[in-house]
Amino acid sequence: MSSGEEVSSSSVPKCTLSCAACFDALWFCYSPVHQMQQYYRLGTLDTCGGKWSALVDCLTLKTKSRAEMQEVLESREKAKHHIWTFRTPEEASSNWNKLHEVQPFDTRKENKEREQAA
Repeated sequence: MSSGEEVSSSSVPKCTLSCAACFDALWFCYSPVHQMQQYYRLGTLDTCGGKWSALVDCLTLKTKSRAEMQEVLESREKAKHHIWTFRTPEEASSNWNKLHEVQPFDTRKENKEREQAA
């Protein structure tokens, strides 16, 4: 395979949707280990409704055309809330100072205190 072929194949996003992860999650949900953890933590057994929904959704997506599936997956990715908040260095600095109650360094105040002590 030449490097030209590699570039052309990597430039086209490959949409691979596997429902195996959804099935594995559903399978584990019904395991005694998971059910006992849920009972211990919450006092109720898990109904696994969310896992069923995810599996049905995945299988439904598999029935759609490749273009429709790609469009749905892209729209979901854009709708996801990013866990990190990106800040400029100035914003990050001011947020850090506010969170940790850091007072800005004032050399004039420090010089006045030294003069008064002397």
